[in-house]
This record gives sequence, C-alpha cells and structure tokens, in this order.
Amino acid sequence: MAALDSTSEERPEGNAPLTGRRIAVFEHRELDRLARILEAQGAEVLRCPMVTIVDASDAGPVLAWIRRAIETPFDDLILITGEGLRRLRGFAARAELEPAFRAALGGMRTITRGPKPARALREIDLSPGIRAAVPTTDGVIAALSEADLRGRSVGIQLYPEAGDRLTEFLTAAGALPDPVLPYAYAPESDPSSVVALIDEIAAGRVDAIAFTSASQVWRLFEIAADANQETRLRAALEQTAVAAVGPIVAEELRRCGVAVAIMPQDSFFMKPLVSAIAAFLRR
Repeated sequence: MAALDSTSEERPEGNAPLTGRRIAVFEHRELDRLARILEAQGAEVLRCPMVTIVDASDAGPVLAWIRRAIETPFDDLILITGEGLRRLRGFAARAELEPAFRAALGGMRTITRGPKPARALREIDLSPGIRAAVPTTDGVIAALSEADLRGRSVGIQLYPEAGDRLTEFLTAAGALPDPVLPYAYAPESDPSSVVALIDEIAAGRVDAIAFTSASQVWRLFEIAADANQETRLRAALEQTAVAAVGPIVAEELRRCGVAVAIMPQDSFFMKPLVSAIAAFLRR
C-alpha cells in the first residue's frame, strides 16, 4: 500500500489552532499553498491530490471559439471558473491571438459565477460586470433571470461535467449561446494512496477532510468504487468532519450522500476555509 504524503514541517510550537490535528486535502491546483496555510496553523497535512487539469485535447474548437469572439465579440460572456479564462488565454497566446482576445473581452459584458473568475478578469485589468450572488449555476441563472437576453450573443466558458442547464436557460430566454470547454480533468492520485487515506479516516486518525472542487468528490468515490471500498469510505466520512470550500463543492458532496460539517460563510477561498476548519475543531 502506498504511503500518504504527510507533512508537518515548520509546524509552529504552542497554541496554533490546529496543533495536533490531522487534515486530509485533495486540492490539485494549489496543493502546496493550501497545505502551507494549514501547516501555519499547526496541522499535519495528508496530501492526496485527486485530479489534475489539462488543456482540452482538441485545440480546434477552442481556437475557433476564440476567433469568433475576436471577429464578432459576444454581447455577454459568462465565466464559470478562473481556470477556464486562464486556459483560454493560454490557447490564444499560443496562436498569437492573445492581444486581440483581451481587447475583445474588454467590450463584452461579463457575468462571473464566483470570486475566482472575477479574480482572473482582474489579472488582465478587467472588471467583472454582473456577479452571481450565489456562486453556482443557479446563481448565474438567477442573476440573469430579469435581464432581456433576446437576440444577445452569449459566450459561455464551461467546465467538465457542467451539464446543459445554463445553455438551455439561455436558449429559452431567446439568447444565442456559444459554449466553449477549454480544459479537462485527468486522474492524478495513485489509487493505492486513496485506499491508504480511507484506512486513516476509518481508523479515526483524520480530524477533517477539505474538499476544494467538485471533481475531487466524484474522483474519490470513483476510486473507492473501483477498489470495492465505497461502503467503507461512506462509513468513514460519517465519522469525520467534512469541509467544503463553497456551495458548489458542498452541493456535490450532498449529492453523493456526504454531510458537510464545515463551509466558510461568505468568502469561498482557501484561507477562510482553513479558518472555518479551525473554528469547528476548537468546539
């Protein structure tokens, strides 16, 4: 059985709020950053990245979408994830289209699902237009439900497993949706490492588990099912504090039958997540 990557180096002495606590993390994009934040609060971190993000395997449809956005800029652009905008910029840069693409973005009304796409816009000196009050697909639909969308061209940056609800809503509202999927998920963890983590959770040696994306949830259950460990995983999760970085992840956990004990109240980033974990475990 593969050993888990457990880190507790540079753990502070004394009364750091997570001293003596073991926290499992699945973050794949910013694993080291999340681990460092937890370690700064005294935690021992069990790292088990679930998936990695890769560019869409076929660049053709993505580049065709970017060229459409440049030649006839969309009236509206819905950005679901910050990763999506950065991947689109990467495709544009490799095709020597990024300056034109950024100029086109500046003329569109942007709708952001949450803080991460808003931050990705600010990285290129653009301000988000409409922000969903709740960072979910339902939140985006609610933000646009009172708008007159008839005849408006709407670019939609999708993510894997996004489904068709947003496109269907826009079509029903009379808009002209044009979706693009610039990235995919690929397996990251050695399944034996996941089984080793399930062993640790089932033995009661993990105080909390932090989920930061919906993809981590379905990948965890996929690996557990393949290893005939799903029943054991569910039982282990019932006895462990499960933390979600925000509503999207919490929704996926609940869809899988997992109770969410910890979630930041109104700021869905890593630091508020760690603070929420510390507050919960101090009870």
